[in-house]
Amino acid sequence: MNEEDPIQPEPVTPPAEPVTPQELPAAPPVQPALSEAARIANAMREQIGRSVLGQTEVISQVLAGFLAGGHVLLEGKPGLGKTQLVLAMARSFGGAFGRIQFTPDLMPSDVTGFRLFDMKSQTFQLRQGPVFTNLLLADEINRAPAKTQSALLEVMQERQVTIDGESMSLSPPFMTLATQNPIEHEGTYPLPEAQLDRFLMKVLLDYPESGSESEIVTRSAAEVPGQSSVALVETVASPEDIVRAQAETAAVTVVKEVVDYAVAIVQVTRESKAVALGAGTRGAIALVRIGKAIAVLHGRNFVTPDDIKAASLPVLRHRVQLAPEVAIGGQNIDDILRTLVESVPAPRQ
Repeated sequence: MNEEDPIQPEPVTPPAEPVTPQELPAAPPVQPALSEAARIANAMREQIGRSVLGQTEVISQVLAGFLAGGHVLLEGKPGLGKTQLVLAMARSFGGAFGRIQFTPDLMPSDVTGFRLFDMKSQTFQLRQGPVFTNLLLADEINRAPAKTQSALLEVMQERQVTIDGESMSLSPPFMTLATQNPIEHEGTYPLPEAQLDRFLMKVLLDYPESGSESEIVTRSAAEVPGQSSVALVETVASPEDIVRAQAETAAVTVVKEVVDYAVAIVQVTRESKAVALGAGTRGAIALVRIGKAIAVLHGRNFVTPDDIKAASLPVLRHRVQLAPEVAIGGQNIDDILRTLVESVPAPRQ
């Protein structure tokens, strides 16, 4: 370098202007880890689906009722797998299974149990009825008279049985799945509204799609008599896991706007001229409870208006009676409910 050459200073980069918080890119939302209740429910759904084909929505609805700690009324034509669904569900969490075939000569003691005098010990011994279980299948519940049907009321509501003045609690979890045949009405006793209201949901079973039906026929025709596809179901949880999952479901967040939305849907069923008997407050409670369970099945810890909307048909269809002129016109309850639910503006999320 020549002494005459001036020393050139290095260029200085001007300091960057401070970035205001408004200019910072928004951080992607953090997805919460799948809850234990969601993991258990989805594992059970997968296992039940290995035995019960073509009824994906029905399985999800029944699991939602189970997570919510309620009871489910299953209605469908014979041979659609109602019993297999309950058996597969019991096997998926290692729970006890009980079945009652309701008939006109069934007595209340055949449901709850009774005390029998033992001549040898000279004491009365308790013979527990089939309700002392985790999953109870009440098959064709409308074939028994009202006195026998009412034997289930205390069991379903209080989770206990009273025999000769002594009350005995059932071991949790407990769920009743009752079935009805929609096409046979001769020799049946329709469930009164008070008992229908004890069921959290009414789930409808329909024929599976042709592809699933072909697979069902192929599988069933290859089964050895005495065996069934329920053996394909693996146990992925325990009764204690289910109790904890139910507690976690009950703790799911639901904001006031979503609760108000559920109440508005119930109220509109009382105001509609197409409805002779609308849903009561228990219907709104059921909407929120099933909404929480649906949120868990989707891996969320909060309820959205869409969850309430998805719960509306199975929760309300057995709590609403159509006006006679509407029923005569050929419209069914689900059509009316869809119209009523769509008429209620959903809160913005």
